[in-house]
Amino acid sequence: MKLFLDSSVLLAAAGSATGASRALFDLAAANQWTLTTSRYCLAETLKNIGKLSPAAIAQWEDVLAGRLVVVQDAVALRKPLAFSKGKDKPVLITALAEDCDALLTLDRKDFATVLNTRVYSLHVCTPAMFLEHQRAQGRLEGL
Repeated sequence: MKLFLDSSVLLAAAGSATGASRALFDLAAANQWTLTTSRYCLAETLKNIGKLSPAAIAQWEDVLAGRLVVVQDAVALRKPLAFSKGKDKPVLITALAEDCDALLTLDRKDFATVLNTRVYSLHVCTPAMFLEHQRAQGRLEGL
């Protein structure tokens, strides 16, 4: 399964060893998840990682960053997309263009209109929603 992580999830994973965002990294190998992000999200993460603790920065640099597949940003789709949030539209478009199964975000404001729904085949949800769904479907290994 291919998961697209936006910068809010990347920062949360670095900042907390016990949250759902970090669990994605901890459970990825056992569940055969590919953790994907874009250059855009990576740049936003690097811009904001300095606001976190030194331990969080070390976790990002030493553990988390190396577990990601970083893809090129997509700027257009061959399908109509009714999503008006300018700065987050490239995130949604890239996740769709990369054929990801889910876009995971903690940005409840900008993704409010699509959160916990599907945009074409892409499930847009929070990490906690995703993990709960996987557990309910009996597809969560490693817990």
